[in-house]
Amino acid sequence: MDRLRLIRTFVAVANARSFTAAAEGLSLSRAAVTKQVAALEDMLRVQLLSRTTHSVNLTDAGAVLLEEGPRLLDDFEALELRMRSATARPAGTVRIGTPPSFGAYHVVPAIRAFGAIHPDIQVALTNDDGSLDIVRSGFDFSIRIAHSLRDASSISRLLMRAPQVLVAAPAYLERHGAPQAPGDLAGHRCLVHTGKSPTGIWRFQRDGDAFQVHVTGPFWSNFGEAIRSAALMGEGISMHPTYMVDDDIRAGRLRQVMTDFTPTELEIRAVYPRRDLPLRATLFLDHLRDWLRTEARWARSAPQAARGPGVDLHPRPPNGGVAAAR
Repeated sequence: MDRLRLIRTFVAVANARSFTAAAEGLSLSRAAVTKQVAALEDMLRVQLLSRTTHSVNLTDAGAVLLEEGPRLLDDFEALELRMRSATARPAGTVRIGTPPSFGAYHVVPAIRAFGAIHPDIQVALTNDDGSLDIVRSGFDFSIRIAHSLRDASSISRLLMRAPQVLVAAPAYLERHGAPQAPGDLAGHRCLVHTGKSPTGIWRFQRDGDAFQVHVTGPFWSNFGEAIRSAALMGEGISMHPTYMVDDDIRAGRLRQVMTDFTPTELEIRAVYPRRDLPLRATLFLDHLRDWLRTEARWARSAPQAARGPGVDLHPRPPNGGVAAAR
């Protein structure tokens, strides 16, 4: 059995601390994932995971493999790419679906850098909010950004995790004050992204504890830029991946609120219909992953902005709740 495949499966289980979640991410059955981890343990003659009815934990040997395994997989992918690149000069068009804002502001710069390395490869972007069929649309892959991948039948590759922040305009905070805990949001005007929070549930973590709250407000949309625009106008509090509001926070147009509580991260994944991607698509996918992790400013550090004058960030009684409208 392919050792690299077994290690890849183990890493997925170890990161998720769940055989079921790993199986969904790998598009395998839970039984297949369990069998592969057991085969790896037999091959290495060590126990890698300690399993109970309710939890999956790493043994000392498993912790070592989790630390070294991803590096081994990355090194092999890089070697494989070099070998494939040595036999043919890639050319043609890579067709990608992407959410509009993320594509415009964060994929286009990666395309520009990629073009300098591979001038014979073109990249065609198409707006995809997650509803397009990858095969029918002719995509090599599509970028999906969500808490978890809904379509378990597709093959996906995690590009990176995107932190989220809760923000509001200074004008809104001057009028309504700032929430200090999730429960406070029930009395605030919240701007809700229906694609990421279709039921109006916002989730947070603090010190290992999970919190969730149902929010309402004057504006709901499946378009992140529309939510951001409403927040900039002072219409309410919104939750965004950091990449959408990084510049706004640094410039003071928006301010982070409730910073003691961390919103649930989003996953940025490339979803594709088959494992044998064309070389040109594999090259760009590797480049995009590396570019996001090393060049994207919002991925390296949390945005910071000095508190401006005249903004009271201590909570004051809000001016009443507003019923949600879809």
